[in-house]
Order: sequence, then C-alpha cells, then structure tokens
Amino acid sequence: MIDLIPCLALFDAADFFQWFVENAGYTLVFVFMVIESSFIPFPSEVVVPPAAYLAASRGDLHVAGIVVAATLGALVGALINYYLSLWIGRPLVYRFAESSFGNVCLLNRQKVENAEKYFDRHGAISTFIGRLVPAVRQLISIPAGLARMNVAKFALFTSLGALVWNIILATLGWWLSTFVALDDLFVQVEKYNHYLTIGGLIIAALCILFIIWRVIKHRKSQSNQ
Repeated sequence: MIDLIPCLALFDAADFFQWFVENAGYTLVFVFMVIESSFIPFPSEVVVPPAAYLAASRGDLHVAGIVVAATLGALVGALINYYLSLWIGRPLVYRFAESSFGNVCLLNRQKVENAEKYFDRHGAISTFIGRLVPAVRQLISIPAGLARMNVAKFALFTSLGALVWNIILATLGWWLSTFVALDDLFVQVEKYNHYLTIGGLIIAALCILFIIWRVIKHRKSQSNQ
C-alpha cells in the first residue's frame, strides 16, 4: 500500500519527484491533480510530465490515459473549491484566506481579490482561460462559486482549460522521453517549467484577444444592420 502521508506534507521537490516516478500510476495522477486544483498548493509540473515520460518510455501506462486522469482530477479539485465557495460565502472565504492555515496554503486576500477581478473581467470564459494562467489556475474556481455560476457550464469550461494545460504538460513529458535519461528528468522538467508558464500565458492571451475580436465583430455587424 502506497503511503501518501510524506507526499501530502511539506516536501523537497526532488525527493517527491523521485518518489512519484517510482510509484506513478493513473490513480496517483488523479489524486495529486485533485490536490493541485483545490486550495492546497501543489505543482502539476511534478506530476503530469513525469507520468507522461514513463508512459512513453515504459509502455505500462498510456499518455492519453495520463491526460484523462489529470483532467478528471483537475475537475474534481476545481469543484471542491467551487462548492466550498458556494456554501460558505464571500466573508468566510476571505477570512480563510487571511488565516494562518490559509497562508500555509499560499492564500491571501489579494490573491482571492485578483481571482475575483479576473473572473469579473472575462466572464464565464475565465474558467477556461484561468486554467492556463499561473497563480490564477487554482483560484479561479472560488469566484465562480461565489458568483453561483451554472455548475454545468463551470465544469465544461474548467475541463476544457485543464485538458489544454494537461496536454501541454504531457507533451513535454513525451518529448523529454525521446532524449532525456530518467535520472536527469527532474532537472529537465525544472528547466522547461519556465517556458511552460510563458506558453500558458501566451495561449491565455490569444484566447482573450480572440474573444475581444469576436465581441468587436459582433458589435460591428449589429451596427451595420
């Protein structure tokens, strides 16, 4: 039986990475992506790329299966945030963010406020775009719950955004499997993590520009009628 306790405590990233490589499977990918998408801080970059690497190099797992497990985990974690926010309301959300435990989870009032502003600015589509933006990814579910966004729509956009991000992470793991030895995998994932962040921001920016373009086009067509 795999002992999850050392993984859920504060850990050294390299040690966890080694532990995860030795025990990786669909269940662990799902569990840790649930954690990553909830209010508990956890980097998806140390889960999906190594799992996809192992799937590509060993053959006992499938890259597509890793993406599905990661996306389902991200959805469940996001729904946890959504319903917690829906049930406890704004005052308690902010009180939690300002508490000692909230700080341990890397939450604070400013981060929650930024997530709310992001949600208000971009509407429901922000649940999709927010999955691609660092520091917003884990928190975008909170304003969606506070705003009582339709849960089916929330689940759809969250799943699509998580799917895009997990495909990016899995592609990195698959690509690294073609030329990187397992012993060097952690260093290489750390190296490319910066580029993943930039890539996510670029995709999010393109999505926002596309939405703006569609809105402008729609308004022009209405004005010409």
